[in-house]
Amino acid sequence: MAEILIIDDDEMLCKTLSRYVNQFGHNASYALTLREGTEQASRRTFDLVFLDVQFPDGNGLEALPMIRNTASPPEVIIITGEGDPDGAEIAIRNDAWAYIEKPLSVEKIRLQLLRALQYRKEKAENSRCIALKRGGIVGSSPRLQECLDLVARISDSDTTVLLTGETGTGKELFARAIHHNSPRAKGGFVVVDCAAMPSTLVESMLFGHEKGAFTGAEKERPGLIREADGGTLFLDEIGELPPAIQKDFLRVLQEFRFRPLGSNREVRSDFRLVAATNQDLEEKVRAGMFRRDLFYRIHGFHIHLPPLRDRIPDIKDLALHYMVQICERYGIETKGFSPEFFDALSAYDWPGNVRELIKTLENVITINRNEPTLFPRHLPTHICVQHARSLIPRKTTEQEDTSKSDHKYPAFLPTLREIRRDALSRIESQYLDELLSITKGNIKEACRISGLSRSRLYDLIKKHGCGRP
Repeated sequence: MAEILIIDDDEMLCKTLSRYVNQFGHNASYALTLREGTEQASRRTFDLVFLDVQFPDGNGLEALPMIRNTASPPEVIIITGEGDPDGAEIAIRNDAWAYIEKPLSVEKIRLQLLRALQYRKEKAENSRCIALKRGGIVGSSPRLQECLDLVARISDSDTTVLLTGETGTGKELFARAIHHNSPRAKGGFVVVDCAAMPSTLVESMLFGHEKGAFTGAEKERPGLIREADGGTLFLDEIGELPPAIQKDFLRVLQEFRFRPLGSNREVRSDFRLVAATNQDLEEKVRAGMFRRDLFYRIHGFHIHLPPLRDRIPDIKDLALHYMVQICERYGIETKGFSPEFFDALSAYDWPGNVRELIKTLENVITINRNEPTLFPRHLPTHICVQHARSLIPRKTTEQEDTSKSDHKYPAFLPTLREIRRDALSRIESQYLDELLSITKGNIKEACRISGLSRSRLYDLIKKHGCGRP
């Protein structure tokens, strides 16, 4: 028996749909406002949520990520009286199960309900069966768990995987997890940093060369692709792969054969490709800097890793995990942490993500090696500043005017970095509001005017919470 939540401002529809859900053998609850519905979804565990789009107090599509980001995220079926292709795209991009229009037929509801619950049950059973080797991946937040679930789903296959995400989100850790949970785990895991390879040696490093193939080739070299035979080839920052090499590498992916420099024979290498990038490859394709056919070839299975600011529940676990490692490395006694220390870490937005967190902890622990307990004052100033600012509620315009009249100088002056970030955020938000207003919510036209890719535009809309008329 499943728990179903219906969020719709039409009470008659809620009661009718609840009756059908009960007839199907499940429990139904409903909420008539978006606020009440999101509060119920955060307090209780539901297997499925029926969610309307238009509410007097908000937009259901904007609340979708919040509902999906709970400890046990429910499947969500969007129900709307005004179908919109762009709305359907937003819903699916935010992991909704389905997007259906009213009026709702009994058969349509029954079918979607059965399919969603079947998927949820099978997913739970599969997750219990697979003991995933996580390596150094730390955390249990819903966003991280979604990514680990995807790793588990592809563990038994040879599918090409593309990992995307900001710098420092752990793309190499996930690539290693994919390798170690695959049938190729006993083979090699070969890392290729496309951004670090000298342009004159890329071809030689990837494909290898024969002795005497060029000046300085004093002995035969097998190449990184051949070294990955039977294992996994990890191309980090694949967006930096030189255009001249992209065509040759595409052929390798198609035939798993290549010719080393200076050789008249082809070599075969049976490898699985995992690629990673922090760039927008679709934008690079449009700019002619990345081959379209290669993009589609590496885009077999996509996992987008969330930034640390979207994994706040993981910060404490990460800090404790790396504290032990750092203390062991430097021979330092294990540290204690005050609760406020973790509060300060959680208040910071971590633009460098997990990598920045690790480096910060390393500096704090080594500098304060003789301190038994770490407090917020041990952290760098810019982190303490953001923590302090988060504790002060924002003043209204009237309060700010009064404050200015009482004080000649501001009590606190933010850093230039904070000023720039806040200003950029305001400019982006104002621009998006005006853009969506001018185009009347037409995403295709908005992309044309702004020069943004569709995925980038949706990311900005989601970031700033901009709605469309």
